[in-house]
Amino acid sequence: MKVLSVDDSAMIRKIIRGAVEVLDGDLLEASDGIEALELLEEEYRSIDLILLDWNMPRLDGMEVLKKLKADSRFRAIPVMMVTTESERSNIVKAIQHGAVHYLVKPFTIQELVKRIMESLGKGGYKND
Repeated sequence: MKVLSVDDSAMIRKIIRGAVEVLDGDLLEASDGIEALELLEEEYRSIDLILLDWNMPRLDGMEVLKKLKADSRFRAIPVMMVTTESERSNIVKAIQHGAVHYLVKPFTIQELVKRIMESLGKGGYKND
């Protein structure tokens, strides 16, 4: 499993890396929307999930989400918003524009792992 984390916070990307490693996955990182789209040009065939922050410099997460869902190469990659935006209207907006899941910061690593598994269509994560 390969996950792309798009977040301007290095700390959040580090937490996400920990969750992805728990699931034996690989993580690619982008610090803003422009960097994410550039990375996707090369890597989109191998990316299984995008974790996308809303509030970022240069190109915010909602604009990235719209671009992803408008591009036939990227449209099928599931996107989970991982953001501080907790307004119900923003959650609805993200889902309407194609996000498969929405996780509000702060979150626990267990919540993140569970949401990653759900976003990939694998149900909840069981710690055996």
